[in-house]
Amino acid sequence: MRRPTSRPDQPTPLNQFPPFDAPAARRLRIALGMGPEHVAHGMRVSYGLPHVTPDHVIAWERGITSPSHAELTALAGALWCAPGELLGRPRTLREHRVSRGLAPEDVARAVGHEPQAYLRMEESDSWRGTDRQSAALAELLGLELADFVTVTGREAKLADLLRSAVTTRWQAYVRPVAKIAPLDRRLLETALQQLHQDYQGRMVTTLSWGGNDSSDAGRGFLDRIVEHFWAAIRGGTPA
Repeated sequence: MRRPTSRPDQPTPLNQFPPFDAPAARRLRIALGMGPEHVAHGMRVSYGLPHVTPDHVIAWERGITSPSHAELTALAGALWCAPGELLGRPRTLREHRVSRGLAPEDVARAVGHEPQAYLRMEESDSWRGTDRQSAALAELLGLELADFVTVTGREAKLADLLRSAVTTRWQAYVRPVAKIAPLDRRLLETALQQLHQDYQGRMVTTLSWGGNDSSDAGRGFLDRIVEHFWAAIRGGTPA
């Protein structure tokens, strides 16, 4: 999809396009010894985007606007890099596909979906596929388990289960969590126990300091419960 305007002073809604890594674009351009005018010229001549000017390139590098999908692909070509090198961490199915430089038809064919059906899944952020198709998708896009849970629309359900696990008896949620995130049972038990202890510890600490609203004590922890979960699985702490 292309922006309806090419004016660099009008910000592109970031949620409509891939998460652009502005510092990476500037770093790559400088490493090649190119000026914004060289990049813009390459995008116009080699990639058929006559509207691109040096002002666009400067605006992207400053984070004022974000390139469209077509512009991102052309920018990567002009900078002699893969589109993924110009992206932040992908979150959606579309962003993962774009970061791999794949067309929707490529993904649809590889996983055994009709192209239009696959595009509807991207647009609605809701993956619907069999176990075999899901495995093919994860392999094609190089998805880690955390990414796979997100792009298949299971993160919200995982968050609900984890919040219940840390606020009640975590042992009762080992199996439900495992259905969403199939992990070694011992690893999963250790992670859930750790999360439970961390959350309960925050609550006790707040009460001991005279906190009069214990519901606020773990609110930040619960808001980031999925991040804390994957950090516990990796054996670290969330950024």
